[in-house]
Amino acid sequence: MKTAKELLMDYLENIGNPDIQIELFADDAAIELPYLASLGMPARWEGKDTLHTFLGNLPNTLPGFRFKNIQIHIDTPDQAFGEYEATATIGSNGKAYAQHYMGRLVAENGKIKLLREALNTVPVLRDIKGITIS
Repeated sequence: MKTAKELLMDYLENIGNPDIQIELFADDAAIELPYLASLGMPARWEGKDTLHTFLGNLPNTLPGFRFKNIQIHIDTPDQAFGEYEATATIGSNGKAYAQHYMGRLVAENGKIKLLREALNTVPVLRDIKGITIS
């Protein structure tokens, strides 16, 4: 049975491969990006079918999306917390995408039960939505 840290690392290392990633999740798992709600975007995806669709859209939305500089700060059997950076190209406009994430993973019975991530919404507004921020 995988620990929370092992699950988080497998999730991050397999980004862009939804068929591999989805096997890491429990049937009733969820991914949350709560700060996206402040931009009028969905902030929670739940259930394996929904998660597979969400994860499968990433390569089209942000081609070349990869995590790097992964640092795990909390490592217990059922919870892990880390910080990681991502780079990609924005599919809709060709601009570079760079982001710093923080994520908390809750594991249950060797599967991801919850992945809750925080991100800087300024690059989302500026680079993806095209909103000028002064």
